[in-house]
Amino acid sequence: MTSTQAARVSDPGERSAPASPPSHFPNPLLDDPILSRLVKLATPNALALGAGMAVVIAETSYVGRLGTEQLAAMALVFPFIMVTMTMSGGAMGGGVTSAIARALGARDDARASALALHALMIATCFGLTFTFIMVVFGRNLLTLLGGRGNVLNQAMSYVYIFFGGAVIPWYMQTFSSILRATGNMKLPSGLVFSSAAIQITLGGALALGIGPFPQLGLTGVATGTLVAFSVSIMVMAWFLMSGNSRVHLTLRGFRFRKEMFVDILKVGAISIFAPLQSVVATTILTGMLARFGTELLAGYGIGIRLEFMLTSIAFAVGVSATPMVGMAIGANRVSRARNVAWTAAALGFISLGSFGLLLSIFPDLWLSMFTDDPMVRDAGRKYLQISSPMLGFLGLNMALYFSSQGAAKILGPVLAGSTRLVFIVFGGLWLTSIKATDTSFFILAATSMVALGLATATVVYFTSWVPKPAKT
Repeated sequence: MTSTQAARVSDPGERSAPASPPSHFPNPLLDDPILSRLVKLATPNALALGAGMAVVIAETSYVGRLGTEQLAAMALVFPFIMVTMTMSGGAMGGGVTSAIARALGARDDARASALALHALMIATCFGLTFTFIMVVFGRNLLTLLGGRGNVLNQAMSYVYIFFGGAVIPWYMQTFSSILRATGNMKLPSGLVFSSAAIQITLGGALALGIGPFPQLGLTGVATGTLVAFSVSIMVMAWFLMSGNSRVHLTLRGFRFRKEMFVDILKVGAISIFAPLQSVVATTILTGMLARFGTELLAGYGIGIRLEFMLTSIAFAVGVSATPMVGMAIGANRVSRARNVAWTAAALGFISLGSFGLLLSIFPDLWLSMFTDDPMVRDAGRKYLQISSPMLGFLGLNMALYFSSQGAAKILGPVLAGSTRLVFIVFGGLWLTSIKATDTSFFILAATSMVALGLATATVVYFTSWVPKPAKT
């Protein structure tokens, strides 16, 4: 039996929805063998990891040249950068991809195009909200994390620039999500390379004062990032307005429709709690570790940036699964959608777990690129040796999370994410009460990854993906 045939077999214990009529055009996301199509879609995203890795390495490297205080400042602000990018891309962006992919699976291109415009309106509102919160309350939030003195001032210099233009990363992620919903992974992934080149060259020049550029420190890093994102936005907007895609951005005949906002937000609004829970967990750990000193905080910051970078591997697989699952659900092929999800889960677990294991054995491959401070390197080495072997469970969680977005069944995985947060909150409070060492907190972080992955797999296994009959 081929994977395509297997995908048509109903799941045990589930009633399959009525089959849709044959498509009038070939659709590889619906008809190709699952594994090969998933790999084809994930490959451009995975190749873009090289560019993303270069950005992370370059930024951490020249921030390290600025000094230990600057490294600690980036560790303070990093949770908020992470929640911005994951909320706009993996959370609300997943809702955008899911809604558009389901419309395309039902062969309703006009609806898909209208959904894209509604998605951009949502991005505008969220971007402006982030600007208000971080510019007005950012100093207080960073102070709660343990930011003091010049470390706090350095962190705020980044916040004022990056979050002052928060609509820019929101637009970039939303445009990327629209394109991915159509199965176009090449353009957004290709733009990662051009964006990386701008971030590295311009951000580095402005941070260190290379050539004719002034030395702006962390302000320069943030400026380079926003300029790079803006270039990507312009290219994707032009492509979607040119008529070269099944989704066509045009205001002709457009009108606001509440149900389209609902279609996006019923996935995206719930999904935003996942990165929020993640950043709260990271923030709690950061605050608890801050009391061990600037060097340990800087070492942990280098380690957590690696963790964020490596989860991009699972992101590459997950965002490829979302449109495949969404189109299958839109076409009433539930069993294929389930098969896509578990195939993606296996890929995410194996790929992320392999990289994590390698870095736990050879942590200096990463750490030696950013700092010569022995205390910072010792802290980073300890964190990576303890936490990295468990990264496979983050890959498992992320792949199933994105697949559930495609099926518009995201509540279970989001609630599963609460397991990690609760684990860290109560575990961290207990460790603090007994004055535990930094090693104990690192073990807590690693164990919470296992809890997250297993909880997500359990809720997805027991959740039915059969769509409810449409109301007439």
